[in-house]
Amino acid sequence: MAQKTKTTHKIKIKKGDLVKVIAGNSKGKQGKVLQILVDANRAVVEGANIVKKHTKPSAANPNGGIIEKEAAITISNLALIDPKTGETTRVGRRVNADGKIVRYAKKSGEEIK
Repeated sequence: MAQKTKTTHKIKIKKGDLVKVIAGNSKGKQGKVLQILVDANRAVVEGANIVKKHTKPSAANPNGGIIEKEAAITISNLALIDPKTGETTRVGRRVNADGKIVRYAKKSGEEIK
């Protein structure tokens, strides 16, 4: 059997970034990135892609029941929000004055912290 080779791309979105969902059921929602799943090429965004999870009673949740939580979204369905203008933008990388590689917003040229 031939093994599938998975191509990995440079993920330009990091934990803590403010992003907008540009495709899918949560289209238009904005939120902070809570987690990046590098192997799956996905991210968990605060307030977006909410799913209902049925839980058994446990010490943390003695009654069990249905909880709502954020599920992972494919990174291609997310766009970074420009810190200067508040619009969606693409991300570039360049060397700053100190010689470090930094990310910047392509629309405004603003450095992303």
